[in-house]
Amino acid sequence: MFQERLKELRKEKGYSQKVLAARLGVSQQAVGKWETGRSSPDPATLARLAALLESSVDSLLGIGAVEQPSAVQRFFGGYEESPIPVVGTVRAGYGALAFEEDYGVEYARVKDPSNYFYLVVKGDSMEPRIQDGDLALVHRQPTLENGDLGVMVFGEGEGTLKKFIQRGNAVILQPFNPRYEAKVIRGEELDQLFIAGKVVETKAKW
Repeated sequence: MFQERLKELRKEKGYSQKVLAARLGVSQQAVGKWETGRSSPDPATLARLAALLESSVDSLLGIGAVEQPSAVQRFFGGYEESPIPVVGTVRAGYGALAFEEDYGVEYARVKDPSNYFYLVVKGDSMEPRIQDGDLALVHRQPTLENGDLGVMVFGEGEGTLKKFIQRGNAVILQPFNPRYEAKVIRGEELDQLFIAGKVVETKAKW
């Protein structure tokens, strides 16, 4: 996986984390987080990193290597770690979804990477379970089951992460934080509700 390849290639070149960070123009802490899997470089930095280590991006990401699946890979159904785009804002327009504020990529073991995105959680409406700045891994899908945690866009606003509850002809967007009121959508308002996808996991903020 990426963090292991990075550490291996860095040591082969005789670079310390500090030296590598200086050559990339990033902090040593950033390199440390990459090597522990707590975060990942954006695509541009990843390309510069591969060039600096005299490697291809695919090789650095471990793509194309023929290896026996590890215990972790077997546990996760054999799915390889794949780069998933991290976005800051989800909006709806012209019947489609638009993703704004590019935060680079984060890695996840999923079957179809193109059907997923990470969203940076904003605000404290989902505390204490989900904090401001956490990452939510979202599977793109137009529908949700009752009780699912989803990312939804209402009207011309930004995407919001809430529990999806359906009661009769109404949909309730329920926050976890009791200081916030639930949003009840009914009647013609339902035509303004866009479902961006289902939240399948969250990660603590970087």
